[in-house]
Amino acid sequence: MPDLRKDPLTGRWVIIATERAKRPRDFHNDSARLESSYSPFSAGNEAATPPEIRRYSDGRDPDGADWTVRVIPNKFPALRVEGEMGGHADGVYDAMDGVGAHEVIIETPRQGEQLEELPDWHMELVLHAWRDRIVDLKNDKRLKCAVVFKNHGAAAGASLEHAHSQLIALPLVTTELELEFAHSSAYMNLRGRSVFTDMIAQELDAQERVVYEDAHVVAITPYASRHPFEVWLMPRAPYAAFEVSDQPTIGATARALKAVLGKLAAALDHPSYNMMLYSAPFGAEHAPHYRWRLRVQPKLYRLAGFEHASGFTINPTPPEVAARHLREIDSTGR
Repeated sequence: MPDLRKDPLTGRWVIIATERAKRPRDFHNDSARLESSYSPFSAGNEAATPPEIRRYSDGRDPDGADWTVRVIPNKFPALRVEGEMGGHADGVYDAMDGVGAHEVIIETPRQGEQLEELPDWHMELVLHAWRDRIVDLKNDKRLKCAVVFKNHGAAAGASLEHAHSQLIALPLVTTELELEFAHSSAYMNLRGRSVFTDMIAQELDAQERVVYEDAHVVAITPYASRHPFEVWLMPRAPYAAFEVSDQPTIGATARALKAVLGKLAAALDHPSYNMMLYSAPFGAEHAPHYRWRLRVQPKLYRLAGFEHASGFTINPTPPEVAARHLREIDSTGR
């Protein structure tokens, strides 16, 4: 019997199509790899990118590159830092000037090297770059929140093979974040506890949907997964914003992310995926009802007419089935 499940963070309903249950090998997986070509992000090609904002290195690069992670402005930004805030109306329509920031985090000096292949210390540098850029952009009082995301593979919207993530800081809070803040706040007002605290406690107790856990981080296939093999990574400590996390949590997140991406690559033959960081709006870093999370969403099928018309998604792989397959793969992806 199919399940209708409600996401406690957004109120959205999802159809878990148990009778269509699909295992990893049942999905047709378009190759995540893009055509290899010249990469402006490779070491030695720094002049081909906009002037860097920051670079990271601890001297352990195996090829002796003088940087390990670089941050640059996006050459074709969705929003621009330059300009003044301003809005205008056209009858029933509202608009505002596209002020914001759009940056690229180049995750490795080598083309073809994937995020899950990086050693732990290198993965940590990537997360430090995310955190540092959010902290810096918060100083711009025009900006209200930041979205960090990664498109891996052509099916996920990537246009370059070279491993990179992006950060967009906006002059308003995203609709998705507003929705999660409203629902998590209502839950705390009703129960006196964070929905994240209760969710993590229930998942750890049941162990049905847990993919990875350690003393600092938990990775689960969420109860109302909108997509097959979707995974959430969350800190055990009540950090509402990613940038206020302590060093043990950042280090643990790097190891957990490496493990999860390795498991997904092994289970699904290196799928394309989108990865998104959900973090509290600027100024709400210590909201007791919220907690940051990383959402990894493999691109295994396309939404069709019902999903677009209804706002529901139909997930053909129950999260319990996905978690079981992922748990069977060790943390190195074997």
